[in-house]
Amino acid sequence: QVQLVESGGGLVQAGGSLRLSCAASGRTDSSYVMGWFRQAPGKERKFVAAISWSGGITYYADSVKGRFTISRDNAKNTVYLQMNSLKPEDTAVYYCAAGEIVVVTSPYEYDYWGQGTQVTVSS
Repeated sequence: QVQLVESGGGLVQAGGSLRLSCAASGRTDSSYVMGWFRQAPGKERKFVAAISWSGGITYYADSVKGRFTISRDNAKNTVYLQMNSLKPEDTAVYYCAAGEIVVVTSPYEYDYWGQGTQVTVSS
């Protein structure tokens, strides 16, 4: 199995930045897609961004395009989410996920999940 651990969440002012990390351990597969999802209280878990582990192809939700950047460091088995120009609407628990994915925006297609890290953006 694969274990995912997120870190880097916190409290920031609107317009500020945070960098989330997702460290993977266990038996990983180079064919995996790594994704970030977020969930606010009372709302469904929504896709944020994804990246293919080997090829580095990226995908973004429209709400974060131009502000967030997903990247990977294969040597460290780590995926990052650089979040700039943060808005209060970005407040949520952010989850890292991994799996052999066809539809990268669907949380139901991911096999492994981290525990989540809280991001709070004040106005």
